[in-house]
Amino acid sequence: MTGFYRFIAKAWKQPKKNKELWRERLIKFRRENVLTKVDKPLRLDRARALGYKAKKGFVIIRVRVKRGGHRRPKPKGGRKPSNLTIRKALDLNYQNICERRAAQKYKNLEVLNSYWVAQDGVSVWYEIIMIDPQRPEIKNDKDLKWITSKKNKNRVFRGLTSSGRKSRGLRKKGKRRPTIKKRLKKKKRKAKLKRRKIKSKKGIKSKKRRLKIKK
Repeated sequence: MTGFYRFIAKAWKQPKKNKELWRERLIKFRRENVLTKVDKPLRLDRARALGYKAKKGFVIIRVRVKRGGHRRPKPKGGRKPSNLTIRKALDLNYQNICERRAAQKYKNLEVLNSYWVAQDGVSVWYEIIMIDPQRPEIKNDKDLKWITSKKNKNRVFRGLTSSGRKSRGLRKKGKRRPTIKKRLKKKKRKAKLKRRKIKSKKGIKSKKRRLKIKK
């Protein structure tokens, strides 16, 4: 079986080589819902490497996310310009966003891992491996028993999956690990300073206006 998985992995290194198949696949994915249940994983080699097993308790969900900046839709109701909150400055990658959306939809399941499937100019698709921790097949499995404990409940939202650890800068080990953490901290500090500067400028402008009105 190792040879079979090796051939699949080779084919997925250049997924656009067979242009007709790639085009058909994208057309099919675009017509589907944002979250769709799949019977079998598309990338069997990757799924098996990440812990997938063909047994009861495993669910695979294909999720679609829009590419580009993480923007919220503009609110229709009137409000302050400072409270519009159209732009979201997220440190999350597309993969982690997909995992979170799948976990929000299927609340009785836990996310094991996920992998890239396809992308075009507008959106990206990921397949998420999810597990039902209440199933006896999962509870009795030595390799998967750990996911049934309370410590691993809602693990996606706490950044415990592989993509979550990447966004937190915890994937690297040894000397390189603290440098990534420092970079993330610096980014957050810079963002805070920018917000403070904008607020202070707004405050100065409002004071000047008040003085003019009093005169």
